Amino acid sequence: MNSQTVALVACAAAKLPFAAAASDLYVSSLFRKARLYAEKHADSWYILSAKHGLVRPDKIIEPYDVTLNAMPIAERRRWSDQVNRQLEDVVARGDQLIMLAGSRYREGIENVQRTRGVEVEVPMQGMRIGEQLQWLSR
Repeated sequence: MNSQTVALVACAAAKLPFAAAASDLYVSSLFRKARLYAEKHADSWYILSAKHGLVRPDKIIEPYDVTLNAMPIAERRRWSDQVNRQLEDVVARGDQLIMLAGSRYREGIENVQRTRGVEVEVPMQGMRIGEQLQWLSR
């Protein structure tokens, strides 16, 4: 079986004011640049939604106001458990997972996926927002 590369892009606070495909719902510069990177460098990509977990780009969703940054740790653990269950259908041992997401979105997912034998890459780890925008623009 051939391995694949899958990118995960974190959701964003800035959203359209109406339901749309998840790939179009988030309107921040960081999301849009990360989406372009994911489309160019991965075989498939998904959105890490604070409300919905792992979301396919073509799934129609309503705007929402939920962020992991304000979520208590127990809720974040439940969220990451849900995402890890969803990822079992998406990535397998030997696949590569590119995480274009901040630490709150990666905690509880990164190490679990590595334990499953998935190669996890976090190309923007430790960068501030401005640095991430510059990196994605290159």
